[in-house]
Amino acid sequence: MSRLLLITLFLALSFPAAAIVIRHDVDDSKYRIPVADFPALADMPGEGHGVLIAPQWVVTAAHTIPQHAELKQVLINDVPRDVERVVIHPGYKTLPQELIDQAMASGEAMLIVVFLASSDDIALIKLARQVDDVAPLNLYQHSDEPGQIIQLVGKGATGTGAKGHDPGGPNRTELRRAYNKVTSAYDRWFCYVFDEPASALPMEGVLGNGDSGGPALIQQQGQWQLAGLAAWKVVEGHVMKAWPGRYGQTTCNVRLSHYRQWIDGVISSAG
Repeated sequence: MSRLLLITLFLALSFPAAAIVIRHDVDDSKYRIPVADFPALADMPGEGHGVLIAPQWVVTAAHTIPQHAELKQVLINDVPRDVERVVIHPGYKTLPQELIDQAMASGEAMLIVVFLASSDDIALIKLARQVDDVAPLNLYQHSDEPGQIIQLVGKGATGTGAKGHDPGGPNRTELRRAYNKVTSAYDRWFCYVFDEPASALPMEGVLGNGDSGGPALIQQQGQWQLAGLAAWKVVEGHVMKAWPGRYGQTTCNVRLSHYRQWIDGVISSAG
């Protein structure tokens, strides 16, 4: 399955990486931030993100890992970092070509949503050397995500909630920050809705295509901690024609509280 096909299909569901889609009534300049404001963000090749969670480890969504090429480097704080190895969760499942073909032919992709929801979309990247110039982010340790305000950071596709963003890209733009409120959490995922301005947060936004693997942060005792990773979204309408990032759409994130033991086990066993 080509990366291009993934991006095209997932305009209605997710992925492989977007920047922040913003409110139509708030100036874009208010959302933009310098790289120095979030140096722990890792840029995957081309598009997609991960987050530095230990001096030698990055966590990301598994679907950001190249399928047909070796991942050799990621960019952290604008510095290339060599990759030693990649550990993909054993429960991760790649999307069958049959489901992609059906969705492209019919425009209906509900079974893709079902398939994605059943997969463990998480991977760890071990760097060849420790990162000494950037502080890793702590993982959020609780399972009380519903109702929490989350901070979103990404460089993917951008647009406004009134229209969404162009599913054709570009899927790497400028670094932006936005906020939202978690509406639901269960098992592998927590999700949130992009509200219209009347009921939205002052700097409400949603992640876009190209933001996959990017952070959803929850504040704990004054510190923003990593609670989730951008994964997929659901939109109404024809899967090949709908624009992602519009008001009312739901975005789901890998719920890291569900994977704490797996993450700790991989890192500790690697020495």
